[in-house]
Amino acid sequence: MRGLLVHEWIEAVGGAERVLDAMADEYPDADLFALWNDAPDRYSGRRVIESTIARTPLRGRKALAVPLLPTLWSHGLRRLDEYDWALVSSHLFAHQARVPGVDPAQQFTYVHTPARYLWNPELDARGASAAARIAGPVLRAVDRRRARGLHNVAANSRFVQQRIRDCWGVDSVVIHPPVGVERLTAVDEWSDVLGDCDRALLESLPVGFVLGASRFVPYKRLDVVIAAGRASGRPVVLAGDGPDLERLQDLAQSSGADVRFVVRPSDALLAALLQRAAVYVFPPVEDFGIMPVEAMALGTPVVVNASGGACDSVEAGRSGIVLDDFADATLRSAVDVAVGLDADACRQRAETFSTARFQHEVASWTGIRSVSRV
Repeated sequence: MRGLLVHEWIEAVGGAERVLDAMADEYPDADLFALWNDAPDRYSGRRVIESTIARTPLRGRKALAVPLLPTLWSHGLRRLDEYDWALVSSHLFAHQARVPGVDPAQQFTYVHTPARYLWNPELDARGASAAARIAGPVLRAVDRRRARGLHNVAANSRFVQQRIRDCWGVDSVVIHPPVGVERLTAVDEWSDVLGDCDRALLESLPVGFVLGASRFVPYKRLDVVIAAGRASGRPVVLAGDGPDLERLQDLAQSSGADVRFVVRPSDALLAALLQRAAVYVFPPVEDFGIMPVEAMALGTPVVVNASGGACDSVEAGRSGIVLDDFADATLRSAVDVAVGLDADACRQRAETFSTARFQHEVASWTGIRSVSRV
């Protein structure tokens, strides 16, 4: 049976791409389709088909392309060969895809989230633009109508499952994404594999620090990580990069906390930071949240927001603490309790989000047998 994997667009780095990687590994004979492919070596040896928009000036210009995408997804795949089944990875409009030859009952849609800037603009700054406000009502109506034609839908967390129900009126099953804990646990001590510069930087950091690691953008709420350090009397390390760096530096300077910045850490240094931290604090409202699982895989307890998908990954009281508010007293208590949690319990919890588990659950959900397992 011929299969097609469908993805919004393929980038060099991204959580959604990790999901696509796992799907591609599970179904090695399936073709891939995306609006455009900006990582041509990612699936070498595979047939990766780009949409017509990839040959226009709109390639990669997501905001400008949005008004055209519903039409492209519903009609733009007609030129393809016919397929027997399709597995769709969607975080914008890919769930609207109509794949030639595929019975709707054989099209399976894995939803990272309904488009946040359309349905939850309070969580995505793009939804505040004038263009988004004008086009929003029409795009939401089209999105809801087409989503209601889906037969098989999976959500990446209970939080997204509820959002799918609220936005589209569609039921779904929950299949948590693959985190790739195998890569992290393959190295016993990440500091041992660092180069000289990274090792010197790591050793310069204070002991027992609270870690925040993400892109430096406002919705990641790294100000809460600084507050957690101040409230608990612990030093803070913020790792990442982004447009919010200068504001965070100003906030750190005025906070009274000992805050260190590690800008653009390498993958190995980030893993070493996660492994060495006393606790990893993750305050944003996310669809799932891969970083808390990575921290737990390295034996580090986490503090996460009760709102959002990150709380799916935490076994409260064993591998981390789930918070309903970020008051100083709450943060202080959460950090104090979290640092005393058992590292082995954290690792055991993270193991439940392995790539192998994800692939098994996808195969069970779709009923499509991988030729690599025959």
